[in-house]
Formats: sequence, structure tokens, C-alpha cells
Amino acid sequence: MATQMLSESCPPKSKFEPSRDIPDLSGKVIIVTGGNAGIGKETIRELLKKNAKVYMASRSKSKAEAAIEELKTDTGREAIFLELDLADLSVVTRSANEFKSKEKALHVLFNSGGIMNVPTDQLTVNGFDAQWGTNCLGHAHFTMCLIPELLEGAKTSPDGKARVVNTASDGAYWAPKEGIKWETLRDGEARKKLSSMKLYFQSKFGNYVFSCELAKRFGDQGIVSNALNPGHLKTELQRNSSRLEEALTSWMLFPAPMGALTQLWLGTSPETVDFNGKWAIPWAREGKFLGPNNVDEMGPKLWEWVEEQRKEVL
Repeated sequence: MATQMLSESCPPKSKFEPSRDIPDLSGKVIIVTGGNAGIGKETIRELLKKNAKVYMASRSKSKAEAAIEELKTDTGREAIFLELDLADLSVVTRSANEFKSKEKALHVLFNSGGIMNVPTDQLTVNGFDAQWGTNCLGHAHFTMCLIPELLEGAKTSPDGKARVVNTASDGAYWAPKEGIKWETLRDGEARKKLSSMKLYFQSKFGNYVFSCELAKRFGDQGIVSNALNPGHLKTELQRNSSRLEEALTSWMLFPAPMGALTQLWLGTSPETVDFNGKWAIPWAREGKFLGPNNVDEMGPKLWEWVEEQRKEVL
């Protein structure tokens, strides 16, 4: 365990090179959440270079438009803005429906948006812990809305696969020992006993659990689902960190383009087309998940819990 954790913090040079190893993506329709900044934007940059049709799913239209213009200048190709606020399940539903009105097939979904270390009193529009509701529930709902399009994407892909890439974190290793403390997902005394970072770790564990359960339920129909630790990165994810926290961690953070490597590898490489229910680590390597070992038990419970929360917004 210690050896892999050290290897994840200080990864060896990547053997995966996007310009060389990503095949031509002409005809592929791809969504990247959190696409206007950080690793989401860097992921879109590489996808556009390979001729994919990319939807930038972001909350802020102005920030997305600025990012789209920057990427157009760099690549000569233009991403498409898709409004998505993961902290509001009704908006998530609307976003999925907007996509459905434009496309019949989705070939790759990168669930890469997220927040970290927000004030503990912050909740989503629907009353969930902000980090759980945004990082895990929002993405799970969005993905489940798009399963018909992913199935169609698998049918129309030469390899018979559609891919879902779920960006988690090695923070998932430090989730509560129970994995998911269900009583902390909404506001209450149990939630208030957890720190902001522990709530973040729990949400990232939820990403991995959902990824594995999706793989089990739809792998035989062509939807492959994998999760990853993108690495320790200098992105807007640190915007809620204190100056002291930034000073203590800045020396160990890598630039955002490095963080895009592992998810691009999972989402585009012929090498990973048969991966399903896997865990990847920096840079572009398969790893062992080192967090709570009750993923098989948590998977069905999480899927059913998400289904229950979705009923009011479908």
C-alpha cells in the first residue's frame, strides 16, 4: 500500500502521450463535465485536437464561453456549451434533456467536474451535503439520465463500447471506514461531526463505488465504466484552501495538463477499451484501489439510493 501511494504522489514519467496515442476521434460525441477549467479544459483541448465533437458541460456560461474561445484559438475547433449545475438535480435533468434533443448517441462521458474543501455548512439546492451532492450524486444522476445515449454510442462505435470515465481522487482512500455514512449525506448532527475534507473523501469514494456499479450493470451492453485518481494538481479545485494549506501543498502539485493524462487514457486509448470497473492512477496506469474494501456491498445500496433521490426531478 505504501509503495503505491508513494508512486501515486510522485508518478513515473507517463508512457501515454495524447498527441501520439489518442486515435482520430472523428464522429465521436463526447461530454466533459467541469470543462471550462482545470483538467476538464485540458481534456477537451486534446479531444478537439483529435477531431471529436465535444460538449463542455459547465455551470457558468461566461466562463465556458471564454474557455471555448481559448480552445478554438489553440485547436481550430470549437467545443459546444452545455449548461450543467451538478448541485441542482433539476438542472442536471434539464441538461441531459438538452443534450438528448441534439444527439442520439454519446460515445464518451468524462465525469470530471467537482468541488473540494467547501465550508461545511454549504448544501446543494436539493439539501444534500455540497460535496456529496455535486461530486457524487450530481454526476450519478447525469450519467443515469444518459444511459440510453451511451447504449446507442456503444452500438455505433466500431469497438462496440461507450466509455464513462469517473474522476475521483486518492482522497477516496481516506473515506470513513464505513465507506459511506448515509446519515451524513443531508444536513444533521452526524454530518456536522465530519470535517470538510472527510466529506470530500466520502464523495470521492462514492465516485468509485458508482463507477464500479455502473460497470457491473451495463458492461455486458457495451458501457465500460472506470474511475481514477488524476494526481495532485494545481487547479481551481484548491480555491477554497487557506493560504497556509496552499503553502504547505504547493510544492507537491502538478500542472493541470498532467491531470488530464489518466482520464484521456481511460476514455480514448485502444489499450483500455476492455477495461471495466478498474481503478487508474497517475500517469495513465492501472492501480489497486486502496480505500474501504466494501465496494461490492456499497454499490447496489448507492445505486438504489440515487434512484430514490432522482424520482422528484424526472
